[in-house]
Amino acid sequence: MNIRHNDQTIEFHVEYAKRKKIYVQIDSNGLVTVKAPNGMPEEAICQAVALQGDWILQNKAKQDKAREAPKPKEYREGGEGDFLHLGRRCRLDELIPTEGRTEEQLRADLKKFYFSSCKKIVNERIGAYAKQLKVEPKSIEIIESTTKWGSCDSKKRLNFNYLLAMAPVQAIDYVIVHELCHLHHMNHDRSFWRKLGSVLPDYKEREAYLNRYGNFMVM
Repeated sequence: MNIRHNDQTIEFHVEYAKRKKIYVQIDSNGLVTVKAPNGMPEEAICQAVALQGDWILQNKAKQDKAREAPKPKEYREGGEGDFLHLGRRCRLDELIPTEGRTEEQLRADLKKFYFSSCKKIVNERIGAYAKQLKVEPKSIEIIESTTKWGSCDSKKRLNFNYLLAMAPVQAIDYVIVHELCHLHHMNHDRSFWRKLGSVLPDYKEREAYLNRYGNFMVM
């Protein structure tokens, strides 16, 4: 859903639950979620978002500004920076041993870490989604790519970009389900998106994360 406020569009996702009050929140990715009581009319939800429109836009502007100048990564022992893993910002030594390693060695070790982590998380999560979609990929590979998060070919072989290990699990699940849905529909026609939406109703929000933060998910 979305509304216009101060000549800007505010997009938000609504989660209904058994609750008495409406609650608006913005996560660290800039995604707006409205937690509303069951059965609350859309008009009332939009009014509630509009009342907090200034606050929402101010916070999103701060987040956008912060993303424009990310802290540089320091490939050295004790180095700090935005080393991402599963959507969390980490120090380099939280991910790999750094003592006595050169910059070249640290880069190589970190790349191996991301390959291993991506393989682990994809293998852990793909089975349930494949069963739900009633598909069986022929093979699953973790690859290096500068253009795609995932791919599926006509021989039912799935590939996943190792840099996905930097993304939150929700975004990784989106890429997994996206490629599994290609086993039913090789193109992006209406049937494909319906199939994807049947498994992940909030796939647009998950896709938005990759579109917004993909440039920061680099070595």
